[in-house]
Amino acid sequence: MSGIPGARTCPGPGEASDLKSPLGAKFREPLTETRFQQLFGDAEQEPELLAEPRWSRLWRRRASACSGPGAWRLLLARLPPLRWLPHYRWRAWLLGDAVAGLTVGIVHVPQGMAFALLTSVPPVFGLYTSFFPVLIYTLLGTGRHLSTGTFAVLSLMTGSAVERLVPEPLSGNLSGIEREQLDAQRVGAAAAVAFGSGALMLGMFALQLGVLATFLSEPVVKALTSGAALHVLVSQLPSLLGVPLPRQIGCFALFKTLAAVLTALPSSSPAELTISALSLALLVPVKELNVLLASVLCFTSSLDTRYNVQIVGLLPGGFPQPLLPSLAELPRILADSLPMALVTFAVSASLASIYADKYSYTIDSNQELLAHGVSNLVSSLFSCFPNSATLATTSLLVDAGGNTQLAGLFSCMVVLSVLLWLGPLFYYLPKAVLACINISSMRQMFFQMRELPQLWRISRVDFAVWTVTWVAVVTLSVDLGLAVGVVFSMMTVVCRTQRVQCLALGLAEGTELYRPLRESHKLLQVPGLCILSYPAPLYFGTRGQFRRVLEWHLGLGEGSKEAPKTGGPPDAAAEPVRVVVLDCGGVTFADAAGAREVVQLASRCQDAGIHLLLAQCNASVLGTLTQAGLLDRVTPEQLFVSVQDAAAHALERLELSGPKTCTVWV
Repeated sequence: MSGIPGARTCPGPGEASDLKSPLGAKFREPLTETRFQQLFGDAEQEPELLAEPRWSRLWRRRASACSGPGAWRLLLARLPPLRWLPHYRWRAWLLGDAVAGLTVGIVHVPQGMAFALLTSVPPVFGLYTSFFPVLIYTLLGTGRHLSTGTFAVLSLMTGSAVERLVPEPLSGNLSGIEREQLDAQRVGAAAAVAFGSGALMLGMFALQLGVLATFLSEPVVKALTSGAALHVLVSQLPSLLGVPLPRQIGCFALFKTLAAVLTALPSSSPAELTISALSLALLVPVKELNVLLASVLCFTSSLDTRYNVQIVGLLPGGFPQPLLPSLAELPRILADSLPMALVTFAVSASLASIYADKYSYTIDSNQELLAHGVSNLVSSLFSCFPNSATLATTSLLVDAGGNTQLAGLFSCMVVLSVLLWLGPLFYYLPKAVLACINISSMRQMFFQMRELPQLWRISRVDFAVWTVTWVAVVTLSVDLGLAVGVVFSMMTVVCRTQRVQCLALGLAEGTELYRPLRESHKLLQVPGLCILSYPAPLYFGTRGQFRRVLEWHLGLGEGSKEAPKTGGPPDAAAEPVRVVVLDCGGVTFADAAGAREVVQLASRCQDAGIHLLLAQCNASVLGTLTQAGLLDRVTPEQLFVSVQDAAAHALERLELSGPKTCTVWV
């Protein structure tokens, strides 16, 4: 009979009980926080430790690193190959790393050139971005199965920034020299964005802000990449159709591009449309072979001269001269570099964590900040654009048998051979094929939408976060969509803390456990005793709800006339509350407003003749409450280490020495 109370008589000290664990049984003295510290804590050294400033502890830690052993430990932490290379299993791993690295390198060549066009720079700079960052991450990264290089989302974001900083002239008809000057300016802008992104990540590393990756939740990252994939698809339509259209940037760029493509569709090039159709048909089964076939077909048929098909052209051999990006551009590109730094770190850290969990090793999030920061900053000196870990090549590296970061060296060898010797083979490669490569590389991002039904079943809130982020990315832009997704995700967390239920607890029959009264257990509730559990942070956003709930339960003020959803019975106690136990085990933190609310509650309970006991306050919450003046309203003997100890003290205070009527909820 759920919700029907029955009356039982609680036994006196010398009487037998029909319960397995008598309500008045005492197994030990109730432990207050003060008594617990005296018995089990270090009461003398702890105040000294708390009194030491944080900067002093950090200074002592940095000073210890200046010693010989400390310097060696620091070197091991900052150069991961010093840790894993001595334990490298050459016979078991070398072949797999070589095959995986060569396979990924072969993919890097066409993909790098394709993503360079997405970034609005010449194709050869995609090869540079597929070489230098991979080499640097091999030396500094902790993800054994991570493949870095060009990434479609970052290329799209960089291309939007480059088009805004260095727009196409309105005339559109540029001479060869003017085109080279425009390309040089755009390469400089892309390198400046990479420099700013790397500098920001190095600043985050210096501040040990690797924890920031947690603010980009999995639904936000997946919705961001899926929405960006749609942007990539639409942005490549002019190249697929052979329609020379200026790139649209800013909000609603996707719809502007679609409108422009539909308007210019009658003037599309049949030759490039045919090449695109054949490339898409052959790209999935024979991706790398398709690039060579398209080059041979364009060369033998003279498509570039007869049908004006746009081709890659000459790939300069060797490497560019190191050049520091224009520092004057940094203030202008800061707003673009920040979201790129966050996306780089979030995508790379999440990918590294997935494979680290799968293969039972750990990654250092702060070291990942260092690796990607140095990778972007140093590679920008060689005219590279922003880079990060990539979804497609990481999956390919794992499937091909890669085991360690050594696979990155073999990948660099393939790209290096193209830069030094094999570049002329790609002279006649149609740019329409590169556009097809961009589209085909988005397959995994589009496939992420198949997870939506499962996400709906698991968490409606995460489904809403995914949907809002995706819609914002598609309708606005990638960077604005990222901001909307992060803000909305944080708002859902705040809203959920404000919708928690304060639970009234009762003693489970035959145990020492206190459970919510709404559960289907035989629970004892003592008249005059109210045990409440508040499972949420106590801060300015929840203080109002906290006050209303406590007022209703304790009969204080006008709030006692209301009936919020608290999870407790509507008429739990027949007599006024004399002792209240507040279980703070679920209060993870408290700010100044929340702490003052608890102090006011203690004052009001004192005026109403209610004895307030606090249980399971963590050190942070207890410190905040103490600083707010809680000990001016309660004594240290009213702070207990557990609900059981507080309840035992409450029973003693209620003087349950004779027969009392206890409510049993069945």
